[in-house]
Parts: sequence; structure tokens; C-alpha cells
Amino acid sequence: MAARPADSAAVAPRSDADERRKRILSAARALFSERGFSDVSTIEIASEAGVARGLINHYYGTKRELYVEVVREMVRFRSQPVPEYVDGATPQARTDESIDRWLEMVERNREAWLAAVGAEGLGHDPEIEGVLDEAREEATTRLIQVLGLGPAADAPPELHAILRAYGGMAEAATREWLERDRWSREQVAAFLKAALPELVGTAYEAIPGKTPTEPKEKR
Repeated sequence: MAARPADSAAVAPRSDADERRKRILSAARALFSERGFSDVSTIEIASEAGVARGLINHYYGTKRELYVEVVREMVRFRSQPVPEYVDGATPQARTDESIDRWLEMVERNREAWLAAVGAEGLGHDPEIEGVLDEAREEATTRLIQVLGLGPAADAPPELHAILRAYGGMAEAATREWLERDRWSREQVAAFLKAALPELVGTAYEAIPGKTPTEPKEKR
């Protein structure tokens, strides 16, 4: 049975609202990534999104609240770079791919990412720190799976700690590239790809009293 005209009309406003929200978020992400939080106004975001400025307040509240949402969306991409298990792919190939995707994401969102991890802007805002911590835990969980040492719930706490430490090192290394220009993207990638096997291998074995890890996937 065909929908009545009234039914279609009722759906349209929600669809329009969702589209406007997406445009605002996309514009904010682009502008924050170009210049950082403090140098971008809501007037600019509204103009870039092609909406009235009041809609930013309506959908997201303050500029800070919009920024937090931008960070939340950005780190969702951040957790995705760890590729899912692919039959026949080695752990090294999967981690290499994850690192390449990670570097692509942070390069594309340079200013917003630097601000989110504390290089500038809001920095150590508790809400943003919470968003980042959740993403770091998710990335650790997925790395365990990628390395063939999962499921993460069964992995030793020392392994979780090693991979959280690796994540912190990856953030610091990436800032050396993006913020201080001390090495190139290719150099960062080579460093991170070489460091991970050493951390879950030699470095992990050096931890006294640690729980042994056993590969969970078939080689």
C-alpha cells in the first residue's frame, strides 16, 4: 500500500535535520583541522556548512561541545585503522596496514588531532580525555586481535599495558613528525612498524613475573 503524502512529509524534516547535522560536523572538522579550535568561529563553521549559525547551537550547543563531537568522530576513524583479521594475512602485514591508515588519518586531520592530544587548543579537557581514553582502549583491544593474541578479554594485563604504552609512543612519535618536523611520514611509519614486534616480543619477555602470551590464530 502506497504511503500517504502526510507520511512522506513527516519523514522529510528528520532527513533534512540529519543532513544539516552532518554538514555542520563535516565543516567543523575541516576547519578545526586546518587552524585549530581557538582560530575557528561558529560563524565560519555555519558559512562553510551552508546553514544558519543558530543551527549550530540548536544541534550541538557551544563551540566547545561541537569540538568534542568532532574529536569523537575523528577517533572513531582512529580505532578503525586496526584492520580486522583477514585469513592468510600475517600479523605483521595487518599491523603495517593499521599503521599506514593511522598516519593517513592524523595527517588528514592534523590540527584537530594535535589539539585533541594536548598539543594546543582545549588540550587536557576532561571530556576530551575521556573520549580519547575510550578510543585508546578500543585500539589496544583490536591490536591484540590483529597480532593473533586475542580475544582481548583473555589477554594478560601486561600485554594490555604494553600496547597502551605503544599507543602513547605512537602519539608522541607522530607529534615529532607533524608538530616538530623532526622526521618524515615514511620515517615515522618505519619506526612504528619496527617497534611493535620488539615490544610484544623482546620487551614483553623481559617483564618479570609476566603472563606468557600464546598466539590464538593458526599460522
